[in-house]
Amino acid sequence: MPAEWEPHTGTWLTWPRREGISFPDIYDRIPPVIAAMVRTLSEGEGVFINVWNAAMETEARAILKTHDALNANVEFFHHRAYEPWCRDHGPVFVKNKTTRAVINWDYNAWGEKYPPFDLDNQIPTQIAAARGLEMFTPKMVLEGGSIEVNGAGTLLTTESCLLNPNRNPNFTREQIEQRLRDFLGVTEIIWLGEGIAGDDTDGHIDDLTRFVDEQTVVTAIEENPKDENHAPLQANRQRLRETALRVIELPMPPPVIFQNQRLPASYANFYIGNQVVLLPTFRHANDARAQAILQDSFPTRTIVPLNATDLIWGLGAFHCLTQQEPT
Repeated sequence: MPAEWEPHTGTWLTWPRREGISFPDIYDRIPPVIAAMVRTLSEGEGVFINVWNAAMETEARAILKTHDALNANVEFFHHRAYEPWCRDHGPVFVKNKTTRAVINWDYNAWGEKYPPFDLDNQIPTQIAAARGLEMFTPKMVLEGGSIEVNGAGTLLTTESCLLNPNRNPNFTREQIEQRLRDFLGVTEIIWLGEGIAGDDTDGHIDDLTRFVDEQTVVTAIEENPKDENHAPLQANRQRLRETALRVIELPMPPPVIFQNQRLPASYANFYIGNQVVLLPTFRHANDARAQAILQDSFPTRTIVPLNATDLIWGLGAFHCLTQQEPT
C-alpha cells in the first residue's frame, strides 16, 4: 500500500444522501463543503464521486457548478452507498512495479453501529470492476481510517479499534497482524492505544497520528491536562517515543460541542492530495498553528484550511471522506 503522498490518479468520494444519518438537521450545509474539497483537489488530480443514481448525479453536478468545482477532472460513478465515509467503505489500493489491485476488506459500519451497510460494503467490488483491477478479499473487517502507512513497510493502528470484539471477534492480534502483512505488504506494525473523545469508530488512527514522510509522524497532543483527551494522547505519545520515528506534536482544537455532544474534532484528519493538503479547521487560534506545522511538513504542497465545524457533526472530516487511488 503506497503512502498517501505518493502520486494519485485521483481521489474517490461518496456523495452524502439527504436521507442518510450522518448529518441530521444540517444536511444543506454539507454539499458546499464537499464542493470546496472537489474544487481544490481537482486542480491536481481526478476526483471520482460515487452517487446513488442519475438524480443524485444531476443534483451533485448542479452544486459543484454553482461552486465553480465542476471540470473535466471530475467523474461520477453510480455506486450506491448509504453514508459518505469513503475512507472506511471504499477500496484500499495496492501496487507493485507493474500493476495495481484492490483490497476488499469487509465493512460493518464500525462494529455494526449503523445498519444497514450492505451497499457500502459493495463499493470496493464496484470500483475494482470500474477500473478493471484484480481484487483480493482478506475476509476481515477493516476500515481505511484505522490504518496509516508510510509506503515503506510500516503501519500504524490502534488497539482500541482493531482489537475491538465488534470487528473480528474470532481473530487474535497475531492473526490480524498477519493479514495486514499479507495484504498490505507491511513488515512493521506499531500499535497505539485509544482514540479521542467522541470518536464513534472506537479510535481511528487518522484522528491521532499520521505519517508526513517515511520516518516522521505528526501526533495529536491535548495541552489541557483537565481535558479528557489529555491522558490517552500522552499515552500514545509515549508509545511513539519507543519507536525509531521522528515525532512532531500537533495541537488539538478546543472541544467542539453540538447538541450537547462532544465531536471528534482533530487536525490530524487532514488529506494529502497531489498538490494540496486539506486541513480541517474549527474557528480557533490553533487552526493557524496546525497549518504552519503541516506546511513545514509538506513544503511542496499548499495547505488549504477548510472549515470542518459542520462536517464534524457527521463524526468525520476530510480524511474520512476521501480514498486515494494511486497511479
